[in-house]
Amino acid sequence: MEGSGAPAEDILLRRPWLPVSISGCQLLAKSWFGETAYHILLTDMHCVWEERMDTADIQSRSQELNRRLRAPVKAFFTHLCEVVKPCLAGVGSQTENEVQISLTRQEDGSINMRLKSELAGLPFYWEFHCTPAPVALVCIQLVRPLLTMSRLLQKQVEQLGGLLVRKDAEIQDYRENGATLSRERLQTDVFEEQTHREDFIAKEALGFDGDLQELYTAIVTHGSARKRKLSEQRSAEEVEHANKEPELVLNASAGGSVSSESADGNEKQTNNGELETRGAKMVNRPKMQQSLPVTSTAAERPASKPKKKKVGLFR
Repeated sequence: MEGSGAPAEDILLRRPWLPVSISGCQLLAKSWFGETAYHILLTDMHCVWEERMDTADIQSRSQELNRRLRAPVKAFFTHLCEVVKPCLAGVGSQTENEVQISLTRQEDGSINMRLKSELAGLPFYWEFHCTPAPVALVCIQLVRPLLTMSRLLQKQVEQLGGLLVRKDAEIQDYRENGATLSRERLQTDVFEEQTHREDFIAKEALGFDGDLQELYTAIVTHGSARKRKLSEQRSAEEVEHANKEPELVLNASAGGSVSSESADGNEKQTNNGELETRGAKMVNRPKMQQSLPVTSTAAERPASKPKKKKVGLFR
């Protein structure tokens, strides 16, 4: 197991990110394994996932996945470390037993890693349930170290550029004092830092050698332009959808007027028979009631009472 003198967070922070390939997914991983606990981090540069497990959690999960296993955590955790740590280091399993590991993405944004090996002649199963890591952890374990590394590399480039300028001055002094090259192929051009930077940025897509602020601005501008384009497309779709709604309302109102006219026509055509006339009135009664104003007069209210007797004709 790894040393327990320092806190787990500090030990994990000192671990480098290692490239791993699981189920065809290219990831970066770092991990810490204690006596009976572990903490792993995975990222595909779009999201960062983590899982922390202590002794009680490991005991509970082992009983869920391995019903026949009756042993304390320390008895099988050593085996788990032996088969998992090489996989998370990108070197494959170093044990004689065949180890199968797979990765699946869940709908809630988490990922599961399933591992199958052999322990004491019996199959041993384990699962890592990795959930999206909080922003603070991502900043500590990934963003802040990357920014520090970028700044240090930038300083190194600046120092190397200054060294080349001094070397060119030294070579020029040799030439002025009569020194010549024995082989022409060793001759080099004078180093010009600004020209070299511009040429490198033009050749490289990201221009990592250029000013970090300019690079950051270029990336952010590109992302903002893409978001703006998607927003304009969504706005156009919403406007188009809103323009279609009045047409639907107009069509619905036009249909209502036609049905009213057809209802009146049916009432005229059934005047020959008393039963047909009363039946048509019963059918058309909702239309007539809807056309009445809300504030009806007292004279109109009694007129509706005799109509209830017409129902008896259909009994």
